[in-house]
Amino acid sequence: MRQGAVAVALCLPLLCAGSLPGAPPPLPGRMADTGGGSQLITAEARDTGSTAGTVTWWERAGAGGRWEAAGSAPARFGANGLVDGATRRQGTNTTPTGLFGLPFAFGVAPAPAGTRVRYRRVGPDSWWCQDNGSRAYNRWSEPLAADCRPGEAEHLIAYRRQYAHALVVGFNYREPVRERGAGIFLHVDGDGATAGCVSVPADAMRRLLRWADPSRAPHIAVGTADGPTAITRY
Repeated sequence: MRQGAVAVALCLPLLCAGSLPGAPPPLPGRMADTGGGSQLITAEARDTGSTAGTVTWWERAGAGGRWEAAGSAPARFGANGLVDGATRRQGTNTTPTGLFGLPFAFGVAPAPAGTRVRYRRVGPDSWWCQDNGSRAYNRWSEPLAADCRPGEAEHLIAYRRQYAHALVVGFNYREPVRERGAGIFLHVDGDGATAGCVSVPADAMRRLLRWADPSRAPHIAVGTADGPTAITRY
């Protein structure tokens, strides 16, 4: 058999398997909501006690098109696992589950070439306020707001490794609920589990920033494989 024919013969079962009747659709196709755009990031853990899982970024061509994976990477979650974002409490070291927008990106390092999302460089006066009594609660503050206590804020430049590049996760962002939580990001891995964020290796974070296209309304869905916090519920 000719070499080309062998390649076709080997590939046919794989192609057919993806179109077999009853074959489950890709993960975004099984979700209740994907945010209405044509790009989606999923961050999935096995269960709520997990501190590790997988981040996958997906895209589809045209309305109603099939979702295709554009890349994936190992992910880390909060040191105390995951919890439903609607009931999360600040300071619990848990990653909130749900479907969220991605308001903007930021980083201590310059934006990777090709980045299209809005990107803010971190400087010496860049903070993220987590003070429940501040008007700047769950917001970038530069300089630090007068009513935001330094002990209740993250000095972003102090985390040069983790915040070399990051995407803001829109958890509790549009209309912040006090004590629900602040400063949830998709960022570069540190030494272990996070304080509630989702983290990925540095190369994956750069790839994500080059891939994200604001004209395609990217969102992020965080959840577990099944149960009340199943990613497919969001």
